[in-house]
Amino acid sequence: MRRYLLTLLLLVSVCCSLSAQFRSTRNDVYRNTNAGTVTGPPGSETATAAVGDTTAVTDSLQGFSLRKLFRGYFGRDTLTPGYMLLGSAIVPGASQMYNKDWWKVPVIYAGIGGGIYGGIWCNRQYKQTGEAKYKYLGTASYIAAGAVYWGQLLDGVACFKTDFRAPVPAKSTIYSLLLPGLGQANNGDWWKIPIWTGGLVACGYFYHFNDMQYKRFRWITQVGGDTDASGYIGSITVNQAETYRDTYRRYRDYSILAAILVYALNVIDANVFAYMADFDVSDNIASLEVQPALIQPLNPQYTFYDTSSSPFASPALGVNLQFTF
Repeated sequence: MRRYLLTLLLLVSVCCSLSAQFRSTRNDVYRNTNAGTVTGPPGSETATAAVGDTTAVTDSLQGFSLRKLFRGYFGRDTLTPGYMLLGSAIVPGASQMYNKDWWKVPVIYAGIGGGIYGGIWCNRQYKQTGEAKYKYLGTASYIAAGAVYWGQLLDGVACFKTDFRAPVPAKSTIYSLLLPGLGQANNGDWWKIPIWTGGLVACGYFYHFNDMQYKRFRWITQVGGDTDASGYIGSITVNQAETYRDTYRRYRDYSILAAILVYALNVIDANVFAYMADFDVSDNIASLEVQPALIQPLNPQYTFYDTSSSPFASPALGVNLQFTF
C-alpha cells in the first residue's frame, strides 16, 4: 500500500508542476495563423487582434476555463497548445476541427471505432472457438485504437501554427508528455534524446528482470517443500526464497519509481530549455568596461560651504565602470 501511495503522490506533484505551464503569465504571445488571431497564455481573458496587428495582448486571469475551451472550438476565441491537448483528450478530433483540418476527423473516428469494434469481435470469436489467434488480434485491435487516439493528440498540437521561431514551451512540454525525447527534438537538443530514451529503456529492463526474479522466488515460497508435486529440485529453502522474493519486489517497485522520475525530468527539461531557447549564451554575455569619465555633481546648487568655489559644485574627473550581463 505504501508504494502505491508514494507513486500517487509523485504523480500528483508532477501534474501540479506541469499545470503551471498551462497557467503561466509569460509575456510571450501565441499566434494561431489558422484562426488569424493572437492570444495569451491558457486560461487568461485575452484581447485578440488580427494577424499583423501590433496591439499588445493583455493577460488578466489564470486557470483552466471550460467557457474559453468551448468558445475556442466554436471559433469565438483562440486556444493555446495546452487547451488543444485538453480538448482533444475529451473529444477526439476537436483539435483538428480547430486547426481546420476537417478531413482528418473522419479518419480519426474510423480508426478508433474500427479498432474498438475489431477488438470486441475478436474477443467474441476467441470465447467461442478458443483459438489463440483471435486473442492476439483482439489485443492488436485495441492497441491500434489507442495509437490513433494518441496520434490525434500529437497531431493537434503539431499542426497548431505559431509565428515564433523559437520553440514554444507549451508545445515542447506536450511533445515530451506524449513521446519522451520529442520535446528535446523540438528544442533542437537532439543529443539529449538518447539520454532520456536510454533511461526509460534501462528502467524497463530492470523492472522486467526484477519482476521475473520476484515471480520465481514467489513460486518457490508457494510450493514450499512439496518437491514431488511441483518438481522443484533447487537448494533454496523457503525462508531464503521469502527473503529474495521481498528484495526483488522492492527493487521492482524502485524501477517503477525511477521510470516515473525519468519521465518527469524529461518533461521538465523540455519545458525549461524551451523557455531558455532565446537566452543569450554567447561568449560576450558578461563584460566589464573601465574608462575615464567626467563625473557631474548630483545637484550643482548644493555645497557644504556657503561659497561658490566649493569643489562639490563642479564636475570632477573620475573612473566610469560599466558591467554588462
